[in-house]
Amino acid sequence: MFNILILNGPNLNLLGTREKGIYGERTLAEIEDLIQEEAAKLHVSVTMMQSNHEGILIDNIQKANGVYDALIINPGAFTHYSYAIRDAVKSIDLPVVEVHLSNIHAREPFRRKSVTADVCAGQITGFGEYGYIMALYALSKRLLDEE
Repeated sequence: MFNILILNGPNLNLLGTREKGIYGERTLAEIEDLIQEEAAKLHVSVTMMQSNHEGILIDNIQKANGVYDALIINPGAFTHYSYAIRDAVKSIDLPVVEVHLSNIHAREPFRRKSVTADVCAGQITGFGEYGYIMALYALSKRLLDEE
């Protein structure tokens, strides 16, 4: 069984109430339930965590080596400017997929740049909560292929 860490950044705790037209109707807890259901189908163990604090996210990224097999991250607004999160992702020896609920490339100009994407195995953007499911399937396949 593979162990995957899912980290969610700032303001994702407000899902279901914040800008529903952009981020959807589901709460983070509902999305986490959906993820757990799909993870069970894949025989994958998933640990999920959300923080509005950059340092907490960085600490969890750094601690992931040797504990998890892969990482899924939605850095939220940190996507666009956190070189500290970028460096933390780059420093670990795990496949990482960056996920965004909205299509950041079709939004405001400042949201179109991801400083973290180039140190990730891939980026999934614009498919709502199903982006996490796509990332789970992609990472599961990759991990199986590496065995």
